[in-house]
Amino acid sequence: MTIVSVKPETGGISGEGGADIRRLELSDGSLFSFRLFYLPPHLASGSFYSPGTAEGRELGEGEEDALRFASACYRAERNALRLIARAEQSVSGLARKLERGGHKRACVKAVLARLSGLDAVNDRRFAELWLLSRLGRRTDSPRSLLAALRGRGISGNDAEKSLKKALGGGAEQELLVRYAKKNGLVSSESTLTASDFVWSKLKFEGFSPAAIQRFRDEWET
Repeated sequence: MTIVSVKPETGGISGEGGADIRRLELSDGSLFSFRLFYLPPHLASGSFYSPGTAEGRELGEGEEDALRFASACYRAERNALRLIARAEQSVSGLARKLERGGHKRACVKAVLARLSGLDAVNDRRFAELWLLSRLGRRTDSPRSLLAALRGRGISGNDAEKSLKKALGGGAEQELLVRYAKKNGLVSSESTLTASDFVWSKLKFEGFSPAAIQRFRDEWET
C-alpha cells in the first residue's frame, strides 16, 4: 500500500498549534487524520509524512497499523478536548468517559499521558475546583470530602493538599460550625450537646485540632 497524499491539518489545544497533525490518503482509499506524537519514534521523526515528499512511498511493515492507532488516538484526543472544554476533568474520570465512548484503553492511556503533560488535565486543579463547588453547596466533613475525592480517582496526596488549600483562610472554621449545627452537635439554645462526644466526633470527621479548639473556646464560654 502506498501514500497518495499528505496534507497538514490544524487543531489541538488552543495556543499549541497543529504542526504535527497530518491528513493522509492511502492507495486503498483510506482517508484519516493523525498526530505524529502517537506514532512510534522511528515513524514520527524525519520526513516520513512531509507534504510533497511522502507521496508515492510504500508503507513499511507494521506502518499501517501504527498509522491507524495514531488516528484512533487523535480521535480520542479530540473527544477528550471537547469534554475538557465543557468542564474540568480528572484523569480517571476522563478515562472512564472516553472508554465508555468506545475508545480503546491503549489510546486513552496515550491521550491522557499527552494531555497531562500539557496540563490540559490536572487532578490537583480538578480537586480544588470540585471542593470549591462542594463547599458552597454542601456541609460535608473533611473526612467525607477526602473520601469523595478518592472515589473520583484523586490520589491521597493530591486530595489532602487540595483540601488543605480549600479549607484555608477561615473556611474550615465556617465549615465546622455549619457541620456542628447541621448534625445536632449544638443545641437550639446554642450550647454543646455532650462536649466529650462533640470533640471526639469532630476529630473523627477530620477537622483540625486548631479548628476544634477555636470552636470549643467559643461554645464553652
